Amino acid sequence: MAAEPIRRRFTTAEYHAMAESGILAPDDRVELIEGEIWQMSPIGSRHASTVTRSARFFTLRLDGRAVVSTQNPLLLGDLSEPEPDVAILHFREDDYAENHPTQGDVFLLLEVADSSLDYDRRIKMKLYSRYGIPEAWLADLDQSVLEVHRDPSPQGYQEVLRLHRGDRISPLAFPELAIEVAAILG
Repeated sequence: MAAEPIRRRFTTAEYHAMAESGILAPDDRVELIEGEIWQMSPIGSRHASTVTRSARFFTLRLDGRAVVSTQNPLLLGDLSEPEPDVAILHFREDDYAENHPTQGDVFLLLEVADSSLDYDRRIKMKLYSRYGIPEAWLADLDQSVLEVHRDPSPQGYQEVLRLHRGDRISPLAFPELAIEVAAILG
């Protein structure tokens, strides 16, 4: 009787080696999630403008208190290196030049979804929760909804708020920062 195939997972070190050797090209839109390499959707104009607008919003308000990183790697254990659309990180003078941020560096993550909603909700939000990211937001551009995920657990976030234009939200790490949902959704 033949044995079933075994899924081969890659570590972040192997993932980086693939990029360095040219197996993964610099312009490949991929990310490593729990040892699997996922191809990401192309970035459309609505998605890009939402990322740009959100990053500008947070940068202006959190200058000197946090690093606002856009579509850059976040190291989560040995098997995951997602690239959240916007990451609000603990402030560091070097802007993480020496190493990628890890889960302990994160205040808040924002994922922007138009064509990637199912993947972001089912895969990335659960990943962020398992790694204890305190707060992750998911901007659903098609439904004009901002999902706010809080209270992480190994099974997923225990609190999920669905907010619409006209609603306001404050990040857990910056309660004095009241944000109009429209400032994120556009």
